[in-house]
Amino acid sequence: MKFSARNQIKGKITNIKEGAVNGIVTIEIADGQEIISSITMDSIKSLGLEVGKEAYAIVKATSVMVGVDE
Repeated sequence: MKFSARNQIKGKITNIKEGAVNGIVTIEIADGQEIISSITMDSIKSLGLEVGKEAYAIVKATSVMVGVDE
């Protein structure tokens, strides 16, 4: 598996909330740190996503915001 996106973060699926068209997939990437993605139900089914399965959060964006605590 290769992607042009440089930000590929491996984790474990901890929750899938199914909707009529889209679903919300939660991937735990470290203790207490999660990435949440909204994808189509068709994608959830075709990728065979299930709670407990390993998956990658793949981030490709033209702009990424950065913040710091004051």
